[in-house]
Amino acid sequence: MKSIPNYLSFCRILFSLALFVVQPLSIVFYVIYIACGISDMLDGYIARKKGVASLFGAKLDSIADLIMLIVLFVILYPIVNLTNPIIIWIIAIGMTRIVSMIVVLVKYKTFAILHTYGNKISGLSLFIFPLLLPYIDVSVLINIICIVASLSAIEELMIHLTSSKLQVNKQSIFVK
Repeated sequence: MKSIPNYLSFCRILFSLALFVVQPLSIVFYVIYIACGISDMLDGYIARKKGVASLFGAKLDSIADLIMLIVLFVILYPIVNLTNPIIIWIIAIGMTRIVSMIVVLVKYKTFAILHTYGNKISGLSLFIFPLLLPYIDVSVLINIICIVASLSAIEELMIHLTSSKLQVNKQSIFVK
């Protein structure tokens, strides 16, 4: 039971990579994609409920999330036709995330992405993006996601810069 959450995170990595070999936005794509989402929801939930949460598990979860995000970006980039300002915005968000990771590496000598409410909302908005593509204008979806992702990236960086210890499960800069 102790390693089930880690198996779920590892499965998300495999499922994410499997998205490369299926037709984007097809039924098979959505089935695999939703399996990724379910594994993402269950790994942390099971780890907390069973009392088996670990630093390794948190890192594996973050790595699985990052791999899924990169895979989706590669797959969906040709479909959504991003404008130059949006590309610059996405790069700025990515750079903020990288600076945050560097701060963690320098301050705490480890890799970590926080599980803040902002990051969870950002992840949820990214997750529902492909599901909403057929129904909502792409530019509206992308702008909403970029706003949410910008705020969560800035919040995480501020938490790292102002904290004296690593707080992987810090909910928000506004919560003690």
